Amino acid sequence: MTKPFTQNDLIRYVYQEMNEGEHERLVQALHEDVALMQEYLELLSTIDQLDQLILQPSDKVVKGIMKKANSTGLEKIKSF
Repeated sequence: MTKPFTQNDLIRYVYQEMNEGEHERLVQALHEDVALMQEYLELLSTIDQLDQLILQPSDKVVKGIMKKANSTGLEKIKSF
């Protein structure tokens, strides 16, 4: 009986965190199990979408950080 693979196993496979034996078993399972292959393809799609995101803090957050930094009372370091 083959081991049922989990989403964590698929993530480890994508990020090449499996040993050679696990890797081979998962590849074989992907060839044999249509549902597992679909889950793998959805994971790849999700990772691709996340990689395309450009995250930036809001202006409110930046202003809050700048205000806090300016109110610390620390002297600015001068270059010599």
